Amino acid sequence: MKFLLRLLTWWNGQTLGTQIFTARKGVKVGEDEQGNAYYQTRDGKRRWVIYNGEVQASRISPDWHGWIHFTWDEPPTKTPLKHKAWELPHQENQTGLVTAYAPAGSLRRIQPLERRDYEAWQPK
Repeated sequence: MKFLLRLLTWWNGQTLGTQIFTARKGVKVGEDEQGNAYYQTRDGKRRWVIYNGEVQASRISPDWHGWIHFTWDEPPTKTPLKHKAWELPHQENQTGLVTAYAPAGSLRRIQPLERRDYEAWQPK
């Protein structure tokens, strides 16, 4: 069953076709802190990622995102980016989860703020 899932679905990780292509033409460039592996062809014209776990594009850190989209030539393993002291660590997209950002006054907020600047109209 696992073989069939790997053969037919892409969201459960690397497909069989991707594994064969990676074995034949891929050169491993590095890994990120989440265990995602980054590859490129020998001539450097194609770049791709093999996710460690769920296939979710927001799991690629900003360092590797720039390399995989040809923004810069050198991967972060060779030329690490300089980070500012105020930068937070990378997080994957939280949309649709309980941990997603909910601004003040949002209905999704666990404890909605009490509004004092508005009084609802009451019929007499």
